[in-house]
Amino acid sequence: QSTVCEKIMELLGQNEVDRRQRKVLILSQDSFYKVLTAEQQAKALKGQYNFDHPDAFDNDLMHTTLKNIVEGKTVEVPTYDFVTHSRLAETTVVYPADVVLFEGILVFYNQDIRDMFHLRLFVDTDSDVRLSRRVLRDMKRGRDLEQILTQYTTFVKPAFEEFCLPTKKYADVIIPRGVDNMVAINLIVQHIQDILNGDICKWQRGAMNGHGRTYKRPFPEQTESSSVLAAGKRSHLESSSRPH
Repeated sequence: QSTVCEKIMELLGQNEVDRRQRKVLILSQDSFYKVLTAEQQAKALKGQYNFDHPDAFDNDLMHTTLKNIVEGKTVEVPTYDFVTHSRLAETTVVYPADVVLFEGILVFYNQDIRDMFHLRLFVDTDSDVRLSRRVLRDMKRGRDLEQILTQYTTFVKPAFEEFCLPTKKYADVIIPRGVDNMVAINLIVQHIQDILNGDICKWQRGAMNGHGRTYKRPFPEQTESSSVLAAGKRSHLESSSRPH
């Protein structure tokens, strides 16, 4: 889902804009991993800590940060070091934007956070693709292959099936094949452009069916996830499904 969000930013031309002036920005759930105790950090370094469990995230801080962003405030977002499994002292300043792409593996799991979004996207990727991407990513972080595969079979895959995959039912739009599905991505890009052009009322009406329920439909073809949040002109687009 992070790749999908980055592609959206690229097509909108927002990745070349100074972050203080961007109308669209990306915020990752990964920034909100909890500060680990010494015992938990020791387990993490051995690949024995479950970063894919809902309890691994600081949901209170996540909710407060998103709430402040919706209200148009400049916020400081934690910086997480995936090599040492620790929250750094430095923070990232996030400036107000009209659309916020919020992506992560469990962004739909917590109801208080889930209800903040006006459009929820689930990026559906083949399990083999998810595993191969994880192996390449974690090897770049200095982890050996055996530890990566053990962590995947012990924590990542079971947590995905228990916590992430069930949240697919909350998605308004399902994007099969991830970043390879350019038809779906172009539709989302056009949708965001409509929001930026001020067509908010029509967009909000289109997100609901005649009975006030969210209208869900998958894009052509078919596991990861995503979403959009708006307050006045301020909007959020969220994504969910990248294992730690």
